[in-house]
Amino acid sequence: MNSKAKQRVSPSVIRRLPKYRRCLLELQSRGIQRISSKELSRITGFTASQIRQDLNNFGGFGQQGYGYNVEELFKEVGGILGLDKEYNVVLIGFGNLGQAVANYLQNKIGFNLCAIFDINPNLIGTELCGVKVRDAKEIKDFLKINNADIGIITTDKGSAQSTADLLCSGGVNGIWNFAPLDLVVPSSVVLENVHLSDSLYTLAYYINNQNQQNKPE
Repeated sequence: MNSKAKQRVSPSVIRRLPKYRRCLLELQSRGIQRISSKELSRITGFTASQIRQDLNNFGGFGQQGYGYNVEELFKEVGGILGLDKEYNVVLIGFGNLGQAVANYLQNKIGFNLCAIFDINPNLIGTELCGVKVRDAKEIKDFLKINNADIGIITTDKGSAQSTADLLCSGGVNGIWNFAPLDLVVPSSVVLENVHLSDSLYTLAYYINNQNQQNKPE
């Protein structure tokens, strides 16, 4: 990766990288060793020009007349996304959504779920794949002696901000927030809000718009 990677890259480019990686992983599973931007365009739905522009932000990686080496590009995109590192993760909120997220993380190499916290006495003391659910009152003390890179919030709206404050003061580098609230965090902490309702409402819009277009005149 050359010095281009140090330039500020558009968030829209970053959000396309995981899709490139998923497609490259699928290509590897099918034994495909190289692919052109035109072929990759058909798989991803992005234009060949867009793909080349996106990857050129980080050095390009392709060769004219050859295309992209699938295995090498998969590794490069993973490195750009930071997936060549290990991340310690703490999860706050072990209700239905929290349990789903925790189970999802079990299959994600590089993301080590090291602690789970909740306020429900019926959940405290239970385990998921060897990780014990702790009392949420222990968050501050836990973070004092354990390094956590990422904090995941799946609490209710009322306790989300105070939970984020605890995580920030405890030294996390990023927060993955599923609570229905736009959190306020220091500029030194990366925040990714996941609003499930926004995605659902967007889907409803497109369904409604499509139905309107298909109505006979």
